[in-house]
Amino acid sequence: MSGGNAAASLIAMNGLYSLKPWYARRLARARRALVRHHVSPDALTWTGVALGAAAGTVLAVAASGVLAALPVAALLAARLACANLDGGVARDTGRSTRFGAVTNELGDRVADLVALAGLAFVAPWWLVATAGLAATLPSWAALAGAAVGAPRVQGGPVGKTERCALLVIAAATGWYVPVLALLVIGSVATAGLRLVRIRAVLAADPAAAVRAGDAALADRRTDGSGSSTSDRKSPATPVMSR
Repeated sequence: MSGGNAAASLIAMNGLYSLKPWYARRLARARRALVRHHVSPDALTWTGVALGAAAGTVLAVAASGVLAALPVAALLAARLACANLDGGVARDTGRSTRFGAVTNELGDRVADLVALAGLAFVAPWWLVATAGLAATLPSWAALAGAAVGAPRVQGGPVGKTERCALLVIAAATGWYVPVLALLVIGSVATAGLRLVRIRAVLAADPAAAVRAGDAALADRRTDGSGSSTSDRKSPATPVMSR
């Protein structure tokens, strides 16, 4: 298979998520600058939420067209950059923690929801609410799989990056209802496909769920001082990356 065909196949399978390594390389200089200036990973996470809210505000108040699409695209691109940089900065500075991973997930979900919320001013609220619920399903499916020992499944066809692209299309065209309907259908399909992939992985490695259960029990044990061993960085307690 040629390099071009291989890239096309990867994008078809994982959607725009397959471009993440390329995007991360483009952000390498910014990441190094953030590390030099001691910027907190959590600050980047919540900056991403603020940028999502700003994009939602533009969707709510601006008439559809290029003048709305450009700021929405810029804000959501910056929001995705923050979602990439927070984990990179955490790893580069040795500040990766289990709770950092929790903050990262919460920040991603909230950023999605506040951006979508802007459409409640220009589209039926029940459809926006349905889209918001559907948008969380792919992540819940991936997290459920990871909880029982499967690798974290990412990608499309409608993952985080595609949802941002759909909001830009909505801002440009004013096709709010069709875009929201596509987001709902695509998100449900993405969750379903991730579950299929997770099931296949677990079927190929049934011991993964057992190992995950053992790790969860170990995390609940205390060291006798009242603090959980999962709260400390040690070789016996691996720290989850953001």
